[in-house]
Amino acid sequence: MKALLLTIGLGLVAILQAQDPPASGKDTPDVSGKWYLKAMTADKDIPVKPESVTPMTLTVLDGGNLKAEITFLTDGQCTDLQLSLEKTSEPGKYTAYGGKRVVYIRKAPVEEHYILYCEGELHGKQIRMAKLVGRDPGNNEEALENFQEFSRAKGLDQIFVPKQSDTCSPGGDQGPQA
Repeated sequence: MKALLLTIGLGLVAILQAQDPPASGKDTPDVSGKWYLKAMTADKDIPVKPESVTPMTLTVLDGGNLKAEITFLTDGQCTDLQLSLEKTSEPGKYTAYGGKRVVYIRKAPVEEHYILYCEGELHGKQIRMAKLVGRDPGNNEEALENFQEFSRAKGLDQIFVPKQSDTCSPGGDQGPQA
């Protein structure tokens, strides 16, 4: 379970700064709202993959730091996760877990989609992970193809597409799929 929490958390870290640099001069864009995890991959085998994920809720905090909240279902059990991301002096670069994880953001060519690339430590070993996120829960083949190209270029080739769910209900119906 710890591996799953760390894996999901690593991915959430990336989502928190998934916007273009602000034109208004603000240091942190307003990324508040829902984000959907569309696909993920890593250079290490992910020991436990979530059966389904709910939309992530993101909140901009004072000082430009960010907070993500998500619920996911694995092994028939719902898990709520909250994660904080600390702003660095480099635009588009954030840290989490006491600096053990670094996140870089790449805007995908498909509107409202981003590729999130993370590097960090998981159980004492280095891991690289990429995730595709978007504002809309539906599948977008163009965004997924772009994500596959990016992943291959980084040496990441086993892509996992999680099931989207509006709610988490252990052992029961997961609600409408998005």
